[in-house]
Order: sequence, then structure tokens, then C-alpha cells
Amino acid sequence: MRTHPLIALAVVAAAITTVHVFGQSVPPAPAAPAKKPRHADAALDAHAARPAASTAVPAWLVASAASAASAASSASAAASAASSAGIQRPDATASLLERGRYLAAAGDCQACHTSPGGVPYAGGRPLETPFGTVLSANLTPDASGLKDWNADQFYRAMHEGIAANGDHLYPAFPYNYFTHMPRADTDALFAYLQSLPPVANRPDRNKLPFPFNIRALVAVWNLLYLDKTTFAADPAHNAQWNRGAYLVEGPGHCAACHTPKTILGGPQKGHDFQGGAFAAWFAPDLTPNGRSGLGGWTRDETVTFLKTGRNPHASATGEMGLVVQDSTSRLADDDLQAIAAYLADRAASPTASMTPPDTAQMKTGEAIFVDECSACHLMRAQGQALAFPPLAHSANAQQADPTTALHIILAGAQAAPTQANPTAFTMPAFAWKLDDKQVAAVATFVRNEWGNAAPAVSAEQVAKLRGKLALDAHATQQSKPTPLSKPGPNTVGLPDTDSRDNGSAQAGRVAPAGSAATTGLAASGA
Repeated sequence: MRTHPLIALAVVAAAITTVHVFGQSVPPAPAAPAKKPRHADAALDAHAARPAASTAVPAWLVASAASAASAASSASAAASAASSAGIQRPDATASLLERGRYLAAAGDCQACHTSPGGVPYAGGRPLETPFGTVLSANLTPDASGLKDWNADQFYRAMHEGIAANGDHLYPAFPYNYFTHMPRADTDALFAYLQSLPPVANRPDRNKLPFPFNIRALVAVWNLLYLDKTTFAADPAHNAQWNRGAYLVEGPGHCAACHTPKTILGGPQKGHDFQGGAFAAWFAPDLTPNGRSGLGGWTRDETVTFLKTGRNPHASATGEMGLVVQDSTSRLADDDLQAIAAYLADRAASPTASMTPPDTAQMKTGEAIFVDECSACHLMRAQGQALAFPPLAHSANAQQADPTTALHIILAGAQAAPTQANPTAFTMPAFAWKLDDKQVAAVATFVRNEWGNAAPAVSAEQVAKLRGKLALDAHATQQSKPTPLSKPGPNTVGLPDTDSRDNGSAQAGRVAPAGSAATTGLAASGA
């Protein structure tokens, strides 16, 4: 029996902390100078030289002057450079804004700090956690965002999870990874954010129930999971490995999704990058495991996936699709190679033993696969290159947790469009057509055919996720329509309907008696 997070946190809080957690655990924010410009340093305010605290830039942080692009002179020029085919990592002479823009891409800041359909970086995106929903902050230089912040306060937020007013920030903002970034990088990132157009947006960010709405409780979490050590290069490895380690462990915060969590929402030690559940997804194993991880991918294939959103094994969709669109597709090839090299050098996750699936469930799943899936993924599940990914030997299909596979079957999926692959191939949703047992059967079949092996899926698992996604089976109207729900619930082939209506607003309409639809059925003996 699992302990509820509320009880667990209360027990830990009582054991570790006292009155100080609720009272004086948060020291006041650093006092600002009596006369200060907009930023903590006049040079930052003028977007000129780097402040004294960040003049020393480690060699592994930047590209050599010979191989890097020249510095952009403005944020618009930087954005233009980001969209070009030959993206280069800024060198040590690049402007503060250019370095900050690149770091914002490396940290995938835009994806989390942009609400659906909203202005980039203006915040308000709901972030689901096991403890409730947190809305992301406004990062633009508006009074509702970072206008009144200085570089010292921003550095403290990134390294300690403390806001300018001294409040604890929730670790939905992954400061436990950003803490590894050196001051040179946080100052550059802050300068870039301050150059954005100000947008007024003050979301009610604290949506958590009691007692999680008490921010001081985060002090307990920090005692358990926050290591404030700034990244230092490992002399036992080369520059490429160290650069990859920095990007993955620091600004990229890959482990925030791809590492399993404890009951308190902290990373499980010893299980780094072995896959983790979040919201209605499961971030896959990134270790070199040959079945569920990246062991079947070459480094170049990993780079291709991060750069274009597709490779011969998979297509980026869902949350990873946003990561590719807003982050990895905007990084230099040498940085993507560094990330691939670091991930390939991790220890492979253990391969779990499992019970063979039920034969009857596999037969049902096979029939559904042939009817519904084989047209795109083909009969042997080899897929169609760079359009519809293969399901045979698919790491995504063989994760220990089937949540992402079920999510895609129920709600559909769309490949992330990138400059290299602008066509967003789409898989339709099947929540309207398949019930829980049918989804469980086809998922189990896909996870255990063609050499695949993964735990069987139960109808109860499907029902739980269906409820979370608010998708109804065989309903006349979905309670939560999605762009991928077409042709829609009313195209079910009911008796005495005219298939010529399919795809139209009249799809599923009962044909009048004596019409071609009914007479045709009668004549055929159907």
C-alpha cells in the first residue's frame, strides 16, 4: 500500500524541521543598493560588458572563437540566427544577449513559461504535479514578471529556489538542476530575459491544496534533494563529455522528467535517466538499455532526433515534441553530439523480468492492430521511414510504464514540426472507437510482438488514464475534444448509416428507410 504524499510530507517535515521551517527558514533576499539601475549591474542594464561576478567563463562552456558564429548585436538578430540551418554555439566574445538567448533554448524556458496560445515567456502554463497544479511564472520584464528583479536575485532563484521576495519557489521550477549553472550563465540568461518585450500577466500561481500551499514546506524538500554545487568539469573525461554532462545535468534538466520520483517528488538516487512518470506521460529511459533505452540508437541517430524530431526509430511528440521544437532543434550540432556522448556513457538500466502476456489478449490485440494500425505502421510494424515510426523494437513501446503508449492510442499524437521536418505527421485518436479492454489488448500486443517484451496492460490502467485525459469511449460527444479526435466519435459504423457522410458534420446519421444505404444492406443480405 502506497503512503499518500500528504502523510509522507507531514512525517518528513516533523522529523526534519521545527518552527524554523514555518518561520525563519528563509533568510531575506539580498539587499539591493540604495541607488541601483534596472539590473544589479550598470553594465547589464546597458547590455554591455559582463558584470564582475561573471567575467570568468570556463573553457568548456563556450565554443572556440574559430568555430563559433560571431556575436549577434540584438535579440532579433539572435532569433534570426537560431532559425538558420547552421546553428553555432556562441563563443567567449559573443554578446551577453546572444549567450543568454542560446542558454534559454538549452534550458527549454519557453515551453514551460508559455501558456497554450499565449505570448512566449509570459507564463501561466499549468504544470501538473502529484501535489496539485502550479502555474509557471512570467519571465518578461513586466511588473508582473521580472521587472523589479536584479541579477543577484535571479542567481539566487536559480541556485537556491528563493524568489526575490524571499519566498520558496516550488521545485516544479527545476532549480535543483539549474543550481549547477555558473554565475556567468545565469547572468547571461537574465540579461536575455530582460531584453524581451514586457507582457502584463500575473497568473494565480499557487493552486496547491493545503498543506502544500505553504511554501515554507519546500525547505524540507531542499534539505533532501537540493545540491547547490556548481558544475565542474571532470578531468577524467574529455571536453565533449563534460559539455554534454553540463547541458544534460544543468540547463537541460533532462533528469527532471526522465528520472523516477520519490513519494515527495524528488529524484530517486541511483535511478538517473531510467524513465519517469509526470502528468499523463511517461518520459522514456535514456540509458543505453538495448530494449527500453537508447542502446539501439547510434549517437548520430540521437543527434538527428534532437535536431529534427525524427530518426529511423521514433518521432518526437507530446512534451518531447515541445522540447525539440523550443530547445534541442535550436542547439549547435557539437552540443547535440556532446549530449549524445554523455548519455551513451551512462550505465544501462537493468532489464526487468516479466510474465508472458495472456494468449487471448494477444489474439484480440493482433486483430485490432491489423484493422486499425497496420495501414500506417505496416503488418510487421516496421513503420514508414521518417513518417510513421516502427513499433517493432521500439523503445517507447517497451517502457516498463505504458502510460505514454496508452496516451498516444487514446488521444492521438502529432510529430513535432521542425525546420528540417516541417510536415507534422499525425496519428488519430482512438478513445472514441476502442473501449478500455480493446486499448489494453492492442497495447499489450504491440509491447510483446516482433521481439518486443514489456508488461501486459490492464483495462484498469486504460480506464484510469482515460479519466485523467477526460476522454469517453463510444460517446456521442467527447467531453474534451482535441485536434486529433477526427474523424470523431460520430463516425462509428452504426447500422443503417450512409458512409458518404463520414468526415462531415452529418457523419453517423441514420439513413432514412428506403434509402440507398438501407436498400443496399438489404440487397446484400447484411
